[in-house]
Amino acid sequence: MSLFNMGKKAYLMLADGQVFEGRSFGAEGTVIGEVVFTTGLTGYQETLTDPSYYGQIVTQTFPLIGNYGVNHEDNESAKSYVSGYIVREWCNTPSNFRCEGNVDDFLKEHNIVGICGLDTRRLTRMIREVGVMNGVITTEDVYAKKDELLEKVKAFEIRDAVKSVTNTETLTYKNDGAKYRVVLFDFGYKRNIRQELVKRGCEVIVVPATTTAEEVKKLDPDGIMFSNGPGDPAENTEIIENIREIEKLGISIFGICLGHQLMALANGGRTEKLKYGHRGANQPVIDLESGLTYVTSQNHGYAVVGDSISEEVGHVSHINANDKTCEGIRYTCAKAFTVQFHPEAHGGPLDTSYLFDEFVKTMDREDD
Repeated sequence: MSLFNMGKKAYLMLADGQVFEGRSFGAEGTVIGEVVFTTGLTGYQETLTDPSYYGQIVTQTFPLIGNYGVNHEDNESAKSYVSGYIVREWCNTPSNFRCEGNVDDFLKEHNIVGICGLDTRRLTRMIREVGVMNGVITTEDVYAKKDELLEKVKAFEIRDAVKSVTNTETLTYKNDGAKYRVVLFDFGYKRNIRQELVKRGCEVIVVPATTTAEEVKKLDPDGIMFSNGPGDPAENTEIIENIREIEKLGISIFGICLGHQLMALANGGRTEKLKYGHRGANQPVIDLESGLTYVTSQNHGYAVVGDSISEEVGHVSHINANDKTCEGIRYTCAKAFTVQFHPEAHGGPLDTSYLFDEFVKTMDREDD
């Protein structure tokens, strides 16, 4: 039996009123969010559990999702943060030695509304041409409530994203024989960031997003990590102000994704919303110092405007090979560097995880 015929009827309606018909999988109901697409051939479980997707309805461009199932080890966080999930076809007979269940059951467990059986290629082309737009997935009759739903879809905004995903308590991850202590700011961090630090001999203290410079100082860290996270970076005015004070501590800083954007805003830079963002595991990034191009994993809808970084503050270190947007900054005003991509995600054969090694080297204290 075709997987397209499984489940009850479901609908995706975009903010322009266009309706896609498909079949329901995962949870049933009605959800509104910003419709985006990601191009990863694998890593759908990591996508589903990445807090950076908070408030978004995620479209997988790869036509078959779920063929290797899901397991408890590959989650990037404790829950799923996507608002809804769109696939061409999902696999109900996954095959993998690590498989512990299928993607349909995963969505039901996390109460995520999904839709399958629609033309994801057509939907992706629309987003590329028009730009990201809001939408609604529903298992109810969309035509009976079209005007009401359209009003809600057009009014939808992603707000207080970081506040909605950050942990409210400090958590310490001990490491026997740890040489370094790193404070990891939870703006919606991915578990693999923490694991990369632990692998390199770090004790990691995960702190809430609004932790102040004074609170950081009391923890006596060797390094500070600003994590990835969701939403418009410019709305985080309190965090940006905190970062300005944290820089003054003189402690090594490494920022990833949202952390990269917030660091730039704290130093007089600007951010802009991209037409449809960079989401997937195949984004080429050029290291301007070495001239090498790396295949990277990315998930962001905003970017730092490279020209907004003054020479007194720092310089752009990496750019996207496709659209030349800023992908990294080296700071001269602080002991810091940041990147827009995800070096913990191993996007290509020449991975950028060396950046964690570089960060660790900057934490060697002069008195060691």
